[in-house]
Amino acid sequence: MSIVEWAGWLLIAAPVVLGGFAFVLYPAVVWAWAQLRPAYTPPPAPANDNEWPEISVLIVAYNEVRRLKKTLDHALATDYPAHKLNVLVVSDCSSDGTDELVLNYGDPRVRLFRMPERSGKPAGENAAGPHLKGEIVVSIDASILIPRDSLKPLVQALLDPAVGLASGRDISIGDEAREGNKAESNYVGMEMTLRSWETRVHSIVGASGCFYANRRHLQMVQLPPELARDFAAASVARMHGYRAVSVDEATCLVPRTPTLKAELRRKSRTMGRGLATLLYLRKTMNPFVYGSYAFMMASHKLVRWMLFPAFLGWLVGPLLLVKSAPYTLVLTLGMIVGLITARLVVTWPDDKRLPKLIAFPGYIFVSIVAGWRAWLHLLRNEKAAVWEPTQRPVSDMPAAQ
Repeated sequence: MSIVEWAGWLLIAAPVVLGGFAFVLYPAVVWAWAQLRPAYTPPPAPANDNEWPEISVLIVAYNEVRRLKKTLDHALATDYPAHKLNVLVVSDCSSDGTDELVLNYGDPRVRLFRMPERSGKPAGENAAGPHLKGEIVVSIDASILIPRDSLKPLVQALLDPAVGLASGRDISIGDEAREGNKAESNYVGMEMTLRSWETRVHSIVGASGCFYANRRHLQMVQLPPELARDFAAASVARMHGYRAVSVDEATCLVPRTPTLKAELRRKSRTMGRGLATLLYLRKTMNPFVYGSYAFMMASHKLVRWMLFPAFLGWLVGPLLLVKSAPYTLVLTLGMIVGLITARLVVTWPDDKRLPKLIAFPGYIFVSIVAGWRAWLHLLRNEKAAVWEPTQRPVSDMPAAQ
C-alpha cells in the first residue's frame, strides 16, 4: 500500500475512531466506572429557613426584555427562603428596555448593574463580583425558567464542603410540531446523563450554562472575557481542590432554538468559546496532577471537538483512494449532500415547518459546520467577547411551575 493510500485510509478512519470513542466508548467507560462508585448524596437539607445560606442569582442580559420578566418571576417564585434570595441583573448596555424592566420590577431583592460599555457576557460575570450578596452565586440564562422546587437541591449540594460547583439539569422544551430543532433535545438528554455518571466518578468537566451554582470566592476568579465561564467554572473549582457535581433534581426549562439557522450561530459561538477555554485550561488534562478529571476533560471535550475537523477527511480521503477503492467516494458524496442539506435548513423560511426528512440530518451537518467555524476562529486567533444572545422563544408556562 502506498503512502497516499495510507493517508487516504487514515483520513477516512479518523472520524469513525474519534466519534466511536467520544460517543460510545467514553460513555461506556464512565458508566462502568460510575457503577463502582456510590451514588452522589448531598448533605441533609437545613431544618429551617434561617439555616439556608444567603445566595445571589446572577443574570447577565443583553436586550432580553421579551424573556427576562418570566425568568425573574420563576426565580423569585421558588421555594427558597425569600429573605435569603437576591437577584442581580447585569445589563450589557441593553437598549430595548431591559434596564427599565429590572428597575421597575417592584421587588427590592432584584437589583440592576449596568456595564459602562458593551463588553460581553464573561466580562459582565467578571464585573458582577463586588455587587453579589451571600455565600453562593447561582448563574442562570435570561431566557430559562426555574421550576419551584429546583433551587434548593442545587444549593444543597454546596453544603458539602468538598463541592465547589453544582450544575443543574437542562430540560429542553418547545413546540415540536413547529420547530426544526427537535434533535437538540436528544443531545441535551444524552449530555445530562453523561454528567450524572461523571459526578459519580468524581467531577463533571463543564457546567450547564443555563443553571449552575458555585461558591462566591470561585465566582470572583477573573477569567479572560473570550472564555466560557460555565465551562471554565468546573475546572476553576477542581484547581481549587473542590468537586464539581451535577444535580439531577435541580432542573431548568430551556426553550429550544426554534430554527437551525439560530442553532448554527449558537453552536459556532459556544464551541468557539469552548475551544478557547479548553486551550486556556490545557493543564487540567495532565493526568499526573488531575487524575480522572484529566481523562474526562480530554475525552469529553477535546476528543469530541476534534471530531469536527476530522470530518474533512471524508471529503479528501476518498479522492486519494479513487484508483484502489473507488467505492469510498460514497463518503465524499454523502458529505456533499449533507452540506447541501445544511445549507438548505439554515436558509429555510422561519415561518414554515422544516420537513422531518431533512430536520435530523440537517441538525447533524449544521453541527459539523459550526464545529468547522469554531476551529477556524481558534486558528485565526479571533476573540469574540461581545455576544448576541440566542433568540429563544418566550415560554408560556405559568410562573409558579
